[in-house]
Amino acid sequence: MAQLQRIAIASSQIQNGQIALTSPQQHYLYRVLRLQARDNFIAMDGMGQWWLAQLTGTVAAIIQPLNVATELPTAITLMAALPKGNAFDEVVRFSTELGVTCIAPLLSDRTLLKPSLQKLQRWQRISQEAAEQSERACIPTILEPATFRNVILNTTATHRYLCESRGNYPHLKNIINEISVPDEIAIAIGPEGGWTEAEIEFAIAHGFQPVSLGKRILRAVTAPIAALSIVTATLESVVN
Repeated sequence: MAQLQRIAIASSQIQNGQIALTSPQQHYLYRVLRLQARDNFIAMDGMGQWWLAQLTGTVAAIIQPLNVATELPTAITLMAALPKGNAFDEVVRFSTELGVTCIAPLLSDRTLLKPSLQKLQRWQRISQEAAEQSERACIPTILEPATFRNVILNTTATHRYLCESRGNYPHLKNIINEISVPDEIAIAIGPEGGWTEAEIEFAIAHGFQPVSLGKRILRAVTAPIAALSIVTATLESVVN
């Protein structure tokens, strides 16, 4: 099915074996993708369900459900301090491709960006597009930006890691290799300039283990990619 186009839909659009396509979806399928009536495509609800569907005017007929096995065995929450400008767009896109389950934008002590509601909506669109492109079964949840301390306090993951470029901390790869497949992992990535000492101490006090991503100082956009690549590669190798 890799050659077929994929679009995200809401479960509420499915009625009596058909998908009621919205106007934007019709425009995308017919005008942008240049599909014709009776052409097939894949519909995904972003919560793990895929369907093979066929265009029939303003609706699409569901041909059959599809089994998709592209999700990781562990839920991963990326807690990332917001970088300057639009750099968080890339964080959302790449982390979605790498299999993250939830993205929690952080307002840390050194965060300069003050995001608007439009930013959150933009990140949700980017995540949806990245999930479609990378054949994800699920679209990551993107939380509203919150302060570092609030996000730390509300973390429920059993395995919690704070990536820190300074200090003599164990490498994330070595830590992940030593654990069995957990139910949930939380990974916190700092802003430009790194975490403050107070933030590191606060995270440690609430169950986070400081880890290293290597000897080099990574950009706020690069660090999430490096951390998630290590975790996802390890999890998939264990399962396979």
